[in-house]
Amino acid sequence: MKFKNPLLVVADMERSKKFYKEVLGLRVIMDFGANVTLTGGVCLQTKETWMQFIDRKEEEIVFCGNDAEIYFEEDDFDAFAEKLQKIETIDYVHPVMEHRWGQRAVRFYDPDKHIIEVGENMKTVCRRFLDSGMTEEEAAARMDVPLKFVKACKR
Repeated sequence: MKFKNPLLVVADMERSKKFYKEVLGLRVIMDFGANVTLTGGVCLQTKETWMQFIDRKEEEIVFCGNDAEIYFEEDDFDAFAEKLQKIETIDYVHPVMEHRWGQRAVRFYDPDKHIIEVGENMKTVCRRFLDSGMTEEEAAARMDVPLKFVKACKR
């Protein structure tokens, strides 16, 4: 068995394709109309066809469950956060925050209220700490990662 893709049910396919392209830079790699695959392996499925697939009524399809997310990492987190601030329609779960291990992240909703998280690439976090003057040991302790990871980030 091999895991293939996460699939998100969407109410408006065109709106969702536009959102994922403009906000996250994902491109359509397969478009079957009711089912679209984006770069990174994210699949979108129309609500109407999803209801047929699982034999459910419209009122049984609920958006905004707040119980899962799609996670992305960004090398240039500052530029992404700046870009996001310029998009007036972004509905934030929370603004940019820093986790206890030092990684910065932002969570927001897509048009159908699926949670999207964009986190700072962990190698970038490590380099940021080392560039600030932390020793390798201090960075490993701050990030709660093995020293071997920190050493690998220096390459």
